[in-house]
Amino acid sequence: MAVPKKRTSKSKTKIRRSIWKGKANKIALKAFSLAKSILTNRSKSFYYAVNRKLAESPEYDSTDEK
Repeated sequence: MAVPKKRTSKSKTKIRRSIWKGKANKIALKAFSLAKSILTNRSKSFYYAVNRKLAESPEYDSTDEK
C-alpha cells in the first residue's frame, strides 16, 4: 500500500483546497447563469422540448376568466 513519506504542509493543503473550491465555484456560476438565461428565454446554447399538451391546456391559460 502506498504511503506518503512526509506530511503535506498546511500551506500546500490550503492551496490545493482553494483551487478545488475555485473550480467548483466557477462551475456553479456557469450553471446559475444558464438557469437564469433559460428562465428569461435568452438562452442560445441550451435547447429543450416544450410539452405541447401543457402549453395548450386551458387549465394553465393565464387569460382564463373565472
